[in-house]
Amino acid sequence: MKKGLFLCAALGVATGAYAQGSVTLYGVADAGMKWTSNSGGKHQLALTSGNNGSPRVGLTGTEDLGGGYKTIFTLENGYSVVNGSLQNGGLIFGRQAFVGIASPYGTVTLGRQYITLSSFLYPYAAGADWAARGSGNGDHPGGLDDLDASERANNAIKFTSERYHGLQIGGTYSLGGIAGHGTRNEIISAGFNYQYSAFTLAAAYMFAKNPNMSLWGTNATSSATASNITSPVFSGYASAGSYTDIGVGGSWQLGGAELYGDFVHTSFNDIGQTPLAGTTVPAGLRGQTASFNTGELGVKYYVTPALLLGLAYAYTRASAYEGRSGAAYQTWDMGADYFLSKRSDLYLMAIHQLASGIDSTGQRAVAALTFATPSTTNTQTIVMMGIRHTF
Repeated sequence: MKKGLFLCAALGVATGAYAQGSVTLYGVADAGMKWTSNSGGKHQLALTSGNNGSPRVGLTGTEDLGGGYKTIFTLENGYSVVNGSLQNGGLIFGRQAFVGIASPYGTVTLGRQYITLSSFLYPYAAGADWAARGSGNGDHPGGLDDLDASERANNAIKFTSERYHGLQIGGTYSLGGIAGHGTRNEIISAGFNYQYSAFTLAAAYMFAKNPNMSLWGTNATSSATASNITSPVFSGYASAGSYTDIGVGGSWQLGGAELYGDFVHTSFNDIGQTPLAGTTVPAGLRGQTASFNTGELGVKYYVTPALLLGLAYAYTRASAYEGRSGAAYQTWDMGADYFLSKRSDLYLMAIHQLASGIDSTGQRAVAALTFATPSTTNTQTIVMMGIRHTF
């Protein structure tokens, strides 16, 4: 009898605890046609996945602990709509995988996560917001400053405060996880954003040791000894001992229109400090710093609640390469997004890039839209159209 009563009580407690929590299944499916003017020297027309929204399936959940505290978790998988394959280097939960505590003061999470810099600055970059966000093609050249949040931090501890009088702060620390080397492969990021009426302002900073591994080498298919950076925009600096990124962004809402902009300074420091298999660093670059300055201005406008139009221009300038004029990249993003419902939309996007100068490989710069096969000339254009559904 006592055992029966104990079992009933235990089941009652378990049921009551479960009733105070929730688990949600969510995701994105996106596919369409993409035309590239010069993909390694040839035109290309393809059916592609995730043009304007990266396909994913995720689970997120909470459990109320009382007093304004709750346990939270997210497990998010990336996949391809056109062939069903895993994305993010083949990781099962390559997009996000974390658990933490939310409180009246803020949220602390542990796991594989977005970095604070991209979390705070992505709203001010077209390629991370409305312009081919899923493919990353509309991002700053090569994704060199991670405003599109294409990179994640493994082994990360992240804090994001609640908003107080319009101000929110946050920080990320990613442990390198190398025995005997406490700071190797570490990432440190911090930032804030502020909202007042129709204005928003944000600033953020990121520092990464051995960025080829800590920032661009976090997937299952990443190499622990060779370069993980493919874009000629900055692949020549993969051996840098550290990487810094500091940026600011802001926006102003005017009725149905939003004006926004950002400025980001990115540097690859102490080039040659991280030895990479198959990579030879020119003597003139060893120990040097290569930097990039990117500025962007854009506007997005809701013609109707269902129709969004966007236009943006970004200019990126690299520092000199062994005394020669560094590369310059001009990127134009244009697009229209029509919402059939709250969860389904049709989109049409066009991205164009013009390059000049000498790139990180010491060659004449070619246009290299982010995550696209580089052009063989100084221009490249991508046009895409498709459908996205969220659930």
